Amino acid sequence: MDSETKIWLILSFFLLVASYMQHCVYGKPEVPCFFIFGDSLSDVGNNNYLQTTSKANYEPYGVDFPKGPTGRYSNDRTGANIISELMGFPNYIPPVLNTSGHDIMRGVNYASGGSGILEETGSHFGQHMSFGEQVANHRGIVSQIASIYIGLNKRGSFELAKRYLSKCLYYVNFGTNDYEVNYFLPNSNTSDIYTPEEYAQILIDQYSLYLKQLRDVGARKFVLNGLSPLGCTPNSILNGSCNERQNAAANIFNDRLKDLVARSDFPKLFNDSKSIFVNISAIFPTPTSGSGFANTTAPCCPTDEKGFCIPDQTPCRNRNDYVYWDGIHSSDVVNQLIAINAYNGSNPNYTFPMDIKTLIQLG
Repeated sequence: MDSETKIWLILSFFLLVASYMQHCVYGKPEVPCFFIFGDSLSDVGNNNYLQTTSKANYEPYGVDFPKGPTGRYSNDRTGANIISELMGFPNYIPPVLNTSGHDIMRGVNYASGGSGILEETGSHFGQHMSFGEQVANHRGIVSQIASIYIGLNKRGSFELAKRYLSKCLYYVNFGTNDYEVNYFLPNSNTSDIYTPEEYAQILIDQYSLYLKQLRDVGARKFVLNGLSPLGCTPNSILNGSCNERQNAAANIFNDRLKDLVARSDFPKLFNDSKSIFVNISAIFPTPTSGSGFANTTAPCCPTDEKGFCIPDQTPCRNRNDYVYWDGIHSSDVVNQLIAINAYNGSNPNYTFPMDIKTLIQLG
């Protein structure tokens, strides 16, 4: 790792500490609750409770996480974990399949490894919770929150719940699997049926529908994450170079997602909702981006044919030098890079039309 990247890591550490100390002083996070929707990039253990081959609850996953392998597809934290730290949450948001009681008042993580925007995405893994199922689960959580207000003898409990939920942050990170294990899956005919442009629009139309459903039960502030350069993962690299066909398809999706945020009728469609687009592709280190990482194409842990870490194998020692933890998922240091730039970024190419910190400060 070069000196510039080491300096960035030190600055990142101090930013995380400063943010945490600030919220310790004031006593509460910047938003009352944080809801997370997504796939394995955000899963913190939901798949542990599902019949699926997509799991990360074994070593060497979690090698740097204090609790070891918990179901996070990382050596340490997810990007959403780091954002929750930056917002001042004292504990990480729990998975929906392992939470109950008043814990739901501070948020729930619905993310499920292998899932996608489309219901059929990831079906070959076994059980998973698609975007649609996660939204349905959220409606159930909203009902539980309303019940908590009823228990407090509050009149108009559902409206009170929606008012409370309107102050929360909704983090959405979907689309990777709709390409990697659907559109570009060997023996799948999806790419024969649809052009990349047609497929991206199908995804965005469905994505938009789910946002509308979330808005109907109180959601107002959305963080919509774009895709990383899908063709540059260790699983996708061809002869040492990124698979540009996959990158091009991901870029089309990203452009459509950004357009959704920018569309003139978006505020009318979602009334008083506010959304931002996180341009992960622009932040993400690639072999040609001059990022300073020593290894941008190989996984840190030995992987199987699906790109997952092989159980009980020894990972690389210099994990901060690696962009990728396994054949698909980024390392903790890259998750930091993305999260910090999304939360409090000075580069206008990284977030549109504002960063997360600005979004949550809006009324």
